Amino acid sequence: MSSAPQNRPLSPHLTVYKPIPTMVMSIAHRITGAALYVGTILVAWWLIAAASGEAYFDLVNGIFGSFIGRLILFGYTWALVHHMLGGIRHFIWDTGKGFDKDVSTKMAWATLAGSIILTILIWIIGYATRM
Repeated sequence: MSSAPQNRPLSPHLTVYKPIPTMVMSIAHRITGAALYVGTILVAWWLIAAASGEAYFDLVNGIFGSFIGRLILFGYTWALVHHMLGGIRHFIWDTGKGFDKDVSTKMAWATLAGSIILTILIWIIGYATRM
């Protein structure tokens, strides 16, 4: 091992870069992907409750039907839609298109706006078709 001082440059950190829409949406895509694991566990729990009997199913439905439960399900819906639209954005990039700075920024904003709008529409349709 050398005793000479190491004067190598430090690797840039996130605090060095100004957040731009494509970077923020990339981070959000990763976060929503991780959130989908938790949401999928909730879906599995609901399915297991449905198979376990009416009493346990009513308990789980009561939890999901509470304000906090619905808020969590709303967030899961948004994460699912946002991750899907982010995947479509990445698929477009895989074709070699959309790399222009203006286009990629517009696609990032469209991912965010589209995920919010589609999530709200899904919930409106869900409430409108309830029995």
